Amino acid sequence: MPPTTPGLHHVTAIAGDPQANADFYVGALGLRFVKRTVNHDDTHTYHFYFGDYEGTPGTNLTFFPWGERGRDGEFGAGQTRHTAYLIPADSVDYWAERLHEHGAAVEERERFGDTVLQFSDPDGIALELIASDRADESDAVPWPDGPVPAEHQLRGFHSVTLAVREFGPTEAILTDVLGYERVAEDGDRRRYRTPAGGPHSTLDLVETDAPRGQMGVGTVHHVAFTAESVAELEAWKEAYADHGLAASGPIDRKYFQSLYCREPGGVLFEIATDGPGFAVDEDVEALGSSLVLPEWLEDDRVDIEASLPDFEPPNPSGGT
Repeated sequence: MPPTTPGLHHVTAIAGDPQANADFYVGALGLRFVKRTVNHDDTHTYHFYFGDYEGTPGTNLTFFPWGERGRDGEFGAGQTRHTAYLIPADSVDYWAERLHEHGAAVEERERFGDTVLQFSDPDGIALELIASDRADESDAVPWPDGPVPAEHQLRGFHSVTLAVREFGPTEAILTDVLGYERVAEDGDRRRYRTPAGGPHSTLDLVETDAPRGQMGVGTVHHVAFTAESVAELEAWKEAYADHGLAASGPIDRKYFQSLYCREPGGVLFEIATDGPGFAVDEDVEALGSSLVLPEWLEDDRVDIEASLPDFEPPNPSGGT
C-alpha cells in the first residue's frame, strides 16, 4: 500500500501582471510574500509564493505571473474550480467587508454546514474563504505585522474543488493512490478527506459537461499534496504505475522534492515533501525580500534578472 498524504501542500496558478498579483494577495488577502524566485522550467518567469508567516506547507498559494506575454486560459474539465482557505467561524463579516473594499465581488453561500465566501482574484482565479471550526486546528503561523489582524488571518487551505467529466477515474486515484476517503455528498459534489483529518485534508470533486480546460492566465496549473520524504515519493511513483500512469520525478525544487503525474481526469497532481522549507536560503524574518535562485541557476543571475519584468515587492509591513 502507498503512503497516505495528510493533505494539501500548495496550489500553483498562472497570473498575468506580477505587480497586481502580489499587491492583491498581500494587500487584500493578507498573505505574506514568502518567496520570490523563478520558474525553474522557464527562468524568464517569476515564481511567487504567498503563505503564512513561515510559508508552512498547507498555506502556500504560488504563481507563475506570465505578464504581457501570457494568454488567457479557459476553465473546463480537468481543472481546479475553486481554491479555498480556512477562516475562523466569526470572521465572515470582516472578510466580506474587506473584500468589498478591495473591489472583489463576493457571493455568500452555505456548503456542508459552513459559510462560504466566493470571489475571484484580479486574473479571474476562483477563490473561496470557508468559515469553519476546523480553523482552530490550523498550524498556520500568524504574520505579526501583516495587514490583517491575527484573529482574522487566513489559516491555510480548507480544500480545493476539482472539476472533472466523471467522478470515477479521478476518485480511484484519490482513494487508491493518495489515501483519501469519500466522506460526504451534496448534489453534484463529492467530498473526500484523508484519515489524518487535519485542516488541509479536504478535497471536493464536481462533474462538469464543459470541454477540457485550456491552461493560461486565470487558471490553476497544478495541485500539490504533502509527503514526508523522498522515499514516500518513490512509493507513490510505484502506486501511479500500478494504475497505468507515468509520474515524473523526484525533482529537486530547492524548497521541497516533487513528483508529478496527470491524473485521468486531466488535473496535474504534484506530491511535495515537507522540507527543507523556505528558510534554506533566507532568514524567516527576511522571506520574500530578494530574488533567490537555486544554486544551479546562480551563474545565470545577470541574464535572468535582465529578462524579468519590473516589479516592486509588497510592503514588508503588510501595507493595505
